[in-house]
Amino acid sequence: MMLRQILATLTILFAGLILGAALWVDDWIDRTELPPLTLETGVEVLDRDGDLLRAYTVENGRWRLPISYDAVDPTFIEMLVAYEDRRFWTHPGVDLRAFARAAWQRITTGRVVSGGSTLTMQVARLLEDSGTGVWEGKLRQIRLALALERHLTKEEILTLYLHLAPYGGNLEGIRAATLTWFGTEPERLTAAQSALLVAIPQAPNSRRPDRFPEAAEIARNRVLSRAVTFTNLTEAEIAWARYEAIPTERRGFPALAAHIADRAILERPTQGTHHLTLDRTLQAQMERLATRAVTGLGPQISTAIMVMDHETGEILASVGSPDYTDTTRDGFVDMTQAVRSPGSALKPLIYGLAMDAGLIHPETLVQDRPISIAGYAPQNFDEVFRGEVTASEALQLSLNIPAVTLLDEVGPHQMLAAMGRADMEVSLPLGEEPGLAIALGGIGTTMEDLMRLYAGIARGGVAAPLHWREGDEVEDGQRILSETAAWYLGDMLSGVVPPPNAPRIGLSYKTGTSYGHRDAWAFGFDGQHVIGVWMGRPDGASVPGAFGAELSAPLLFEAFAHLGDRPSPRPAPPPGALTLSNAQLPETLRRFDPAETIADAGGPAITFPPEGAVLSYQPGLPVMARVAEGQPPFTWLWNGAPVGIGLRDREIALDVGQGFGELTVIDASGRAESRDVEIAN
Repeated sequence: MMLRQILATLTILFAGLILGAALWVDDWIDRTELPPLTLETGVEVLDRDGDLLRAYTVENGRWRLPISYDAVDPTFIEMLVAYEDRRFWTHPGVDLRAFARAAWQRITTGRVVSGGSTLTMQVARLLEDSGTGVWEGKLRQIRLALALERHLTKEEILTLYLHLAPYGGNLEGIRAATLTWFGTEPERLTAAQSALLVAIPQAPNSRRPDRFPEAAEIARNRVLSRAVTFTNLTEAEIAWARYEAIPTERRGFPALAAHIADRAILERPTQGTHHLTLDRTLQAQMERLATRAVTGLGPQISTAIMVMDHETGEILASVGSPDYTDTTRDGFVDMTQAVRSPGSALKPLIYGLAMDAGLIHPETLVQDRPISIAGYAPQNFDEVFRGEVTASEALQLSLNIPAVTLLDEVGPHQMLAAMGRADMEVSLPLGEEPGLAIALGGIGTTMEDLMRLYAGIARGGVAAPLHWREGDEVEDGQRILSETAAWYLGDMLSGVVPPPNAPRIGLSYKTGTSYGHRDAWAFGFDGQHVIGVWMGRPDGASVPGAFGAELSAPLLFEAFAHLGDRPSPRPAPPPGALTLSNAQLPETLRRFDPAETIADAGGPAITFPPEGAVLSYQPGLPVMARVAEGQPPFTWLWNGAPVGIGLRDREIALDVGQGFGELTVIDASGRAESRDVEIAN
């Protein structure tokens, strides 16, 4: 009887001790101070489809990118649990059976055969960066693992592992690993890739595939061997996986659209993920095109390309320089945002405003001859005057005189107001009022703002709501030009001769070259897209021989080729458009010739050949001569004999023989100038 009472008492005491211990452990776990469970991840910039454009590191230059549990290939999860922690889904954070097995193996073999750490314990260690072999650290891992299991779901614990697992060097987390070793996102992995990603975190530095491919392959195959038994993979699938090559090079992280990505972060520095309107594939194509375009042009030449859907206002590609890291070309400078002279790129706006003012029609005849307006006497780029031409021809040839004459009638302030309606920002020399020089590029603006202008022309005269961030609320812009004037401009610009070897696809485009050959521009549009191209030096230095038509226009046509076989068709003529010849126009629209602007240019001046020139004689090839000033038509004489009579062109091909001679030109008013020239063999 006494013994029974003693046993009962001992049982009660033991049970009390067990209960007390359990209560103490329960309280011990509840009192666990958890580390921060919200992890810092690198900022990422995504394209319109959610594909990665550019990623940024976290502190100390580590790559750790955001990832969700559902965004990882299930095969990887299955292999990870099978290899690291088979009872992960059922244990409370600590696997006593695994501990016992590890301890027994240590006793019987004298070495560590397997570990007893669960995936939850590994997460605990990674969260606090604690060691693996110190008992104090191991006890902390156990306590934290038990606490984590009380606060998080199993999927949330695995998600922490997916962010923190080390993959060699400065790589943390599965997404950084898959992008580095395979160049892909972790949602679709092969069995071999999953196995390698399971193996590397056990010894991240000694199993780095780029440094120790043999060790990485052995570890991967060990994981595959376990997968035969504990996963749904077949033996045939495992066999194929063993033959898959180990990646031996570390890939760079995506760095597309570097400038606009920096801009997005600068505008919203606290935002972790930025969704842009860009198209990743098109962006990559434009960046390769930009790199190819500057090859061989000198180490300081740069370029910028923008692609826009003018129907929506979305920027589809934005290349600020050929190489963001190229310091020789100042690649860090975003030339889509730099204030530059637009050269002749603003001329279409002048013609559009003049058409809206009822001054001209595309077939109106305008004068291309010397002018002087309040002392301002501009010249054409080639110093040749062509006399009377249609407005279409004047714009297509980018003649300066008609543009300045039209702007004088429209008014510079009206032009600036139209640019304001296009949401363009402009800069003028400090303290100066806008003058007629803005017709030829005497103003500062950006490539992005010029894209706004051409998009407005392309979409019927209404400014496009340019934007590059997904989800931004945008409103339709103001009307810049009438629908009729905008359509006229598209039709006129479609007649510009394409660059050599470029397809004649009816693209509406305009080139521009700023003063001193500092900027070479080309802008083009079809029924849906606008593309802009700039070439030059970011430091603003002159590039001798750089012309928009020669440098930027071919690049423009190449860029359009990436959008499809043919440009999207432009809209049909609006109801108010007059598709008539000059003779069919109303009398007031047949000719634009404000008499007060015509300069008294004096007599004609032979600009080539110069006095005393010795020209090379080549049988069958003519000798060229050129005249400026004077009033056409012109008569040309060689040693007093006429070689050209009643010519309106200012350039003539002379068919003369060898020897000395006097070249004379006589204008319509009878004024003349002569040059002594030698034609030598």
